[in-house]
Amino acid sequence: MKATGPATAIAVAGELDRVMRSDRGRLLAVLASSLRDLSLAEEALQEAAVSALTHWGRSGLPKSPQGWLLQVARRKAIDRLRKASRDNRKAETLALLAAEEAAPEPDAIPDERLRLIFACCHPALDMKSRVALTLRSVCGLTTREIAGAFLDAEPTMGQRLSRAKAKIAAAGIPFAVPDAELWPARLDAVLTTAYLIFTTGYVAGPDEPRDLCLEGEFLVRLIDRLRPEDAEIEGALAMMLLTAARRAARIGADGASLPPAEQDRSLWDSERIEEGRAILARAVAKRQPGPFQIKAAIADCQMAEPAPDWPQIAALYGALLRHEPTPVVRLNWAVALAEAGEATRGLEIVEELGDALSGYQPWHAARAALLAMNGDATGAASAYDEAIEAAATPAEELFLRRRRDALLRPAG
Repeated sequence: MKATGPATAIAVAGELDRVMRSDRGRLLAVLASSLRDLSLAEEALQEAAVSALTHWGRSGLPKSPQGWLLQVARRKAIDRLRKASRDNRKAETLALLAAEEAAPEPDAIPDERLRLIFACCHPALDMKSRVALTLRSVCGLTTREIAGAFLDAEPTMGQRLSRAKAKIAAAGIPFAVPDAELWPARLDAVLTTAYLIFTTGYVAGPDEPRDLCLEGEFLVRLIDRLRPEDAEIEGALAMMLLTAARRAARIGADGASLPPAEQDRSLWDSERIEEGRAILARAVAKRQPGPFQIKAAIADCQMAEPAPDWPQIAALYGALLRHEPTPVVRLNWAVALAEAGEATRGLEIVEELGDALSGYQPWHAARAALLAMNGDATGAASAYDEAIEAAATPAEELFLRRRRDALLRPAG
């Protein structure tokens, strides 16, 4: 963009909004990598944005709005560091910033977002803080939007974000891509965070102001672009695409949720399915199996023609258990076994998980379904009542009520 003469306030505000929406994460990542302080980076960038409203209106839009914001943010950070109490770490940061600030205004901004993602998703932070901080810093959601997604009050979420940023600074968590020996474990934390963002959006209603399902997909596409040819990243992206392809069909016309076997396949997104399957095939060809590739394969088998391939799904959950030997994976394995024809064995496994999962709503729903498969209508109806009581959404509650009512309906 060429520099121009004085610009109208509307034009300046529009351009600033566009730049901050598209490049805020990239600018923040560059600043945070130098400052090693996410809060300071955010404050400096925000001050630069405020300055832009005045400066661009008076002098015209700069050749590179992103480069202008980065340089001014560095100057704002230098001013803050000079006013703060001095210590060796701040002195080192100040020297580095001064050298960067003295360099010519950059036309191109390096993409350091992978560093920012790994800092936000560090295992030292609890999962909810990782998700919130990633949404704020990398995806650019506002505190109010994040609070709404978690059904939290905005001040509560603001405090969580502040504590997470303070912990990163106090613990010296690096804004860096991990070394080779730490990469697999840290990558799993990053992909798990992205997956939780995706699933939060997937189960949310259509009226949410920001689509977290798409934010999770955006995040994994970004990671894939910054770190190409990694089989597990490809697996995570394939899983999201294949799952999201069914999104338009997951709620029936009456408002009840529908499992894949009962969905209207004409509503599935064929382009997403095609892309997801191609990415999954590319990942599997690398012969580096991992849990996200297995989950993607499960999502693919749920869309097999003419119905879900339950024997293959059960086998895949058995393989997933070797990577993630958790009660939840074991529960899904039990359901798949039952659907594949081993209803008695599936119910036995579900009952064994009672101590671990009695507070987990899907356990009650699965137990109800498997009791029904085994002919215990009375026990199944009681289990459905418990699942209905704890249902997370009206759509899920309606689905479960229908299953329960069908059990209690007189034959014929």
